[in-house]
Amino acid sequence: MTNKELGQAGSAPQEPAGGAKQYRRREMPWGQLPRPSRDGYEEPNGLVVVDKMQGVTSHDVVGAMRALAGTRKVGHAGTLDPMATGVLCVGVGRATKLLQYVTGTSKEYVATIRLGLETTTEDAEGAITRVLGCGSLTNVFEDDGKRLATADEIAARIEAAIAPLRGDILQVPSAVSAIKVGGKRSYDLVRSGAQVQLEARPVRIGRFEALGLPSSTRVEAHGEWVDVLDLEVIVECSAGTYIRALARDLGDSLHTGAHLIALRRTRVGSWTVNHAFSIPALAEYVAAGEPLPMVSLADLCRGLFPCIEVSGEEAALLRNGQFIEKRPWPAAPAGCAPGEVAVAFSDCVPVALISRRSGKLKPDLLLSL
Repeated sequence: MTNKELGQAGSAPQEPAGGAKQYRRREMPWGQLPRPSRDGYEEPNGLVVVDKMQGVTSHDVVGAMRALAGTRKVGHAGTLDPMATGVLCVGVGRATKLLQYVTGTSKEYVATIRLGLETTTEDAEGAITRVLGCGSLTNVFEDDGKRLATADEIAARIEAAIAPLRGDILQVPSAVSAIKVGGKRSYDLVRSGAQVQLEARPVRIGRFEALGLPSSTRVEAHGEWVDVLDLEVIVECSAGTYIRALARDLGDSLHTGAHLIALRRTRVGSWTVNHAFSIPALAEYVAAGEPLPMVSLADLCRGLFPCIEVSGEEAALLRNGQFIEKRPWPAAPAGCAPGEVAVAFSDCVPVALISRRSGKLKPDLLLSL
């Protein structure tokens, strides 16, 4: 998901006497970062699980990790919006080759959905477009008039609206997303004033639950004070799911409208916030001359793929691009969909990603020399 980025304005460009424009780099909340010592330096290879703070982009985190790891071979798996926090998996060195597989794992989020208002971006970054209020949720209309709904009735209505959004569904992504339409990013088209309607795509929602009853608050919208409800939810979903779109669809079902006001990613694959480090915490490791805490390349492979043990001779064949004899295909790790790719290990070292081809095993991507 990619929305308008917070804090990107920075300082205005200044025109020096020579006529060339100079731009001051936007300062990051973590300040100046330490670099690893170059004495005996070896490029790290692995996955760093970062706890992204609010107000910075995923690319900002990659830039910080390049400084802390001392290499430009850094990338992330699955963008988090600037307003979002939580797990951002960052690959370093040879682990960048596996980021597409990390991106494809299931995710878990805790989110707060505001019922009663709609915005241009379906989250708190956008301008309010409609004020619907929550009367359709909090009122019960009867023959002799209306009354306030009980807590149980509100909970039941929310559950009835959430239930169709679970399981295998077709979801229309948010128009303010990085999906390309005619070669251009959808969010760029929206910001230019174009009307964008993206096609629905299949996603799986394994869990979508309200964490208690919504809390009431009053906010100002279009010069008036409006009563809204903030609902905290937990979502477990497949890759490619837009939590903003779930909020939008829930608001449509409740006839209240809705948008996302808080989002925290708590898990990517098997890596949770309990494994995550903030950028300032990682900087302390580097400043102390200690290695960055990271998931090793071997453990990363074990967390993503079925593992097949091969002999030293077979490992040499794979490294030379040659096929080896086929053997039983093991089960995929928990949380990963069964696939056509496994990893070949030799003496606890990941050798290559392999697939089945013509009755044999074929090397697809070398992981060690």
